[in-house]
Amino acid sequence: MKILLVEDDMDTRSYVSSGLQARGHCVDESGNGSDGLSRASAQEYDVIILDRMLPAVDGMNVLRTLRNSGTHARVLMLTALGDVDARIEGMEAGADDYLGKPFALSELIARLNAICRRSAYTSAATTLRVGDLELDLITQRVFRAGRQIHLQPREWDLLKYFALNADEVITRTMLLEHVWGFQSSFQSNLVDTHICRLRGKIERDFFGPRLLRTVRGEGYMLCGKQDH
Repeated sequence: MKILLVEDDMDTRSYVSSGLQARGHCVDESGNGSDGLSRASAQEYDVIILDRMLPAVDGMNVLRTLRNSGTHARVLMLTALGDVDARIEGMEAGADDYLGKPFALSELIARLNAICRRSAYTSAATTLRVGDLELDLITQRVFRAGRQIHLQPREWDLLKYFALNADEVITRTMLLEHVWGFQSSFQSNLVDTHICRLRGKIERDFFGPRLLRTVRGEGYMLCGKQDH
């Protein structure tokens, strides 16, 4: 991916940039909002990693200006502001995801992969397929090997999010934020309980490979590839 990293803290910028480049991404760096806005306006990027608190022009104004000008790059906002209102403000202004500081590089990578995977599906797409699992986005019906699986509404939301990000590690925090909303962030067993129920429904009584895997210490993955 071609990524623009707009972050005024030099240590954070170096840490993120080095980690992304080590994974094969092309990274342009900017240390303030004015320069970041100029770069983002002059070039096309797959993703913009944008700090909220920036000198010259703050991150929220950079984001609003870019969205008003028609920039379609995915935007992942970084911030030390952890309250719900700040996150909602960023999402409503056009951010695709929000990551609070401090953060682990693995979490940032997972979120980048997730928002880019989602961008591959347009509003015209009506079906998602992961292995022999099929989700009909119009009727909200799920089939595996041609047999229908009946899900509760929250289980559907959970499986759809996994399917949109198939073969990528999805963290517990990402699921709480994108499937339940921020208000559920303190219910630590919520994800585990629903994962257990969903796993039972999409794997029990089927002879195919396991689909919903636990990635120890990181999160979960819906696997469409046989080599996971």
